[in-house]
Formats: sequence, C-alpha cells, structure tokens
Amino acid sequence: MCSEPEKLKLVRCAIKTFPDFPTQGILFRDICPLLKDPKAFKAVIDLFEDHLRKKFPQIELIVGLDARGFLFGPILAQRFGIGFVPVRKKGKLPGPILCVSYHLEYGQAEIEIQTDSVQAGQKVVVIDDLLATGGTMSATCDLLKKVGADILECLVVIELKELNGVKKLNSVPLHSLVQF
Repeated sequence: MCSEPEKLKLVRCAIKTFPDFPTQGILFRDICPLLKDPKAFKAVIDLFEDHLRKKFPQIELIVGLDARGFLFGPILAQRFGIGFVPVRKKGKLPGPILCVSYHLEYGQAEIEIQTDSVQAGQKVVVIDDLLATGGTMSATCDLLKKVGADILECLVVIELKELNGVKKLNSVPLHSLVQF
C-alpha cells in the first residue's frame, strides 16, 4: 500500500496531456490512461474514499455526472454501501424527470435526474472526472437543490484552476485530487 503522496503521484502521472486538442491552444487532460492502469484507478477511488470518510461520516448517495462521473461514482458508492444516482444529458432517462438548462461556451445544454432518485434532505456527494468552467457541475448542483438534496461536496479527479470553475459552484465545496 503506498502513502497518499505516492497515490497522488500515481494519479498525476497517469493523466496524459494532449496539446491543441480539440482546438488550437487547448491542453486536453486525458484520464483514459488512468482508467487503463489498475493501480492508478484504485488510487483515485482510495483517495476519494479516504477523504470522504474523514470529512463526511453520513453520506447517503453519490451522484455522478454523465458520463465520466459514472466511471468513479458507482465504485465509490459500493465502498460506502450506498446508492449511486446518475445525472444524464436530456432525453436519456425514462419516467418522471426534473430538468435544468445551462449555458455552455458555444450554446445551451440540459441535464436531468429522475424525480424519485433523490429525497429532500438526503446528504449527497457529486462526482465527475474534471472541473473546467464549472457549467455542468453547477447545473447539477442546481438540479439537486431543486429536489432539496443536502450537497456535502463536489469531487473531481482534475481541476483546471485557471478556468476558475469553482466560482460557479456558489459555496458548494470542491475537492480535487489533481490541479493543473
């Protein structure tokens, strides 16, 4: 078992950077190599679990953003013995849903959640792979507030600090493993 700094180093080293993708001037941070490396992937889950156990003993649900929050959220929920709830892009969930729209750099998007998936007052943690400008994470928090959830914290593997997405979270705490 490696120590926390060693685990963080494993995670950071497994993230690959692609300059000028998808457009000129963008440094794309790719988690695919992290997913391929079982030690690095386990380190992510271990680090999230350790952090949450120390900070929030009473988590009731993990909420994951479409689609990469689905990679980390269910495993983390299993470790806590709690449920996982997906927040999806519009049109992907059956049954009664609650929807919120939000602005992207180049347009508008909508996300939704099934109306019976989170109860008012439930203590939830929101998870995704990356926080950039904060639009999707902020919209997810808005959606959860509409159903009355108690959002304890947002978790991401990577935070792109220069884009200052944390500001859009409006006082919802953020925990990121790696910052660029």
